[in-house]
Amino acid sequence: MYSLLIDHLSTAVVQLNDKLEIEYLNPAAEMLLAVSRRRIYGHGLSAAFRESADSIEALQSAIESGHPFTKREAEIECTSNRKIFCDYTVTPIMGTSNNTESLIIELYPRDRMKRISQEDEIIANHETSKELVRGLAHEIKNPLGGIRGAAQLISRAFTDEALNDYTQVIIEESDRLRDLVDRLLGPRQLPKIKPLNIHKVLERVRQLIFVETDNQIQLIRDYDPSIPDLIGDESQLIQALLNITRNAMQALMEDEDNHHKSIQMVTRTLRQFTIGSKRHRLVCKISIIDNGPGIPEAILKTLFYPMVSGRADGTGLGLSIAQSVIHQHHGIVECNSYPKKTEFNILIPIETTVQDQEKHA
Repeated sequence: MYSLLIDHLSTAVVQLNDKLEIEYLNPAAEMLLAVSRRRIYGHGLSAAFRESADSIEALQSAIESGHPFTKREAEIECTSNRKIFCDYTVTPIMGTSNNTESLIIELYPRDRMKRISQEDEIIANHETSKELVRGLAHEIKNPLGGIRGAAQLISRAFTDEALNDYTQVIIEESDRLRDLVDRLLGPRQLPKIKPLNIHKVLERVRQLIFVETDNQIQLIRDYDPSIPDLIGDESQLIQALLNITRNAMQALMEDEDNHHKSIQMVTRTLRQFTIGSKRHRLVCKISIIDNGPGIPEAILKTLFYPMVSGRADGTGLGLSIAQSVIHQHHGIVECNSYPKKTEFNILIPIETTVQDQEKHA
């Protein structure tokens, strides 16, 4: 009866013996850890998931002392190299001789809550940076217009051609700075929303990247053809996805040690999925995955801020503009990066009609 009850719990439960060998997993633990209990019974804990040496020592200490403990915000690694963010509680089970016979580990995944928290932070940071940039743009463009106008008036008063060249430099540099400020602000017009096929957008991006790389990077497609049409602005989505894919392309081109450069373009649907604090019935997930060197951890959290770039010649505007475009489509761009794998996930709600999209605007 007890085994039947534990089998029907939604909490993942793992039982270890006093040698830290696996004696039991309930179905919830099988699903969470993506393992088969029949194959790992009698094996060490690492057959289910890997933890740090300190955590293994804590488990051993629990066997010796008989004291339970809880570990918060642990990051455990499954056998498939997938990482799970969770809390877990360890409870020693005493035998008849008053010695610890086994440990019960209850795992509580926090990935969903962590992801929602991260998305809320990304959205809040994006809104804050957008307001700061708008204020900065206003302060720059006002005196910039005066400088340009004064340079034009001065150029009319000069008869010396050499002096006119100097005023022309002022005018051209003022225009360049104005264009930079406009790019910082991102798209200036509202999206022209209409039904579109996301794979048509991705194929356009793929074609442009193929031409730019001269076939030096393998472009791998993994599309879900069942994805329905999105409601959005095709040209803006092409620009956003091109910025993200070009970012991956440039990182790969600079990686001289990588002789098998590749970018994967993957599409999937997610049902009853939450973006920020809002749940959507259906979401399109577009993943751009490269096998480059990865993004430096120092800039990973500020990656979508304007003027943040990991490249010496980068402007730091491409990803910021991409986030703005996807945000206008009520979605979000997320990034996970490790050496040999950087993954940008673009999440866009699939609305059934243009009216649905306008309702969420």
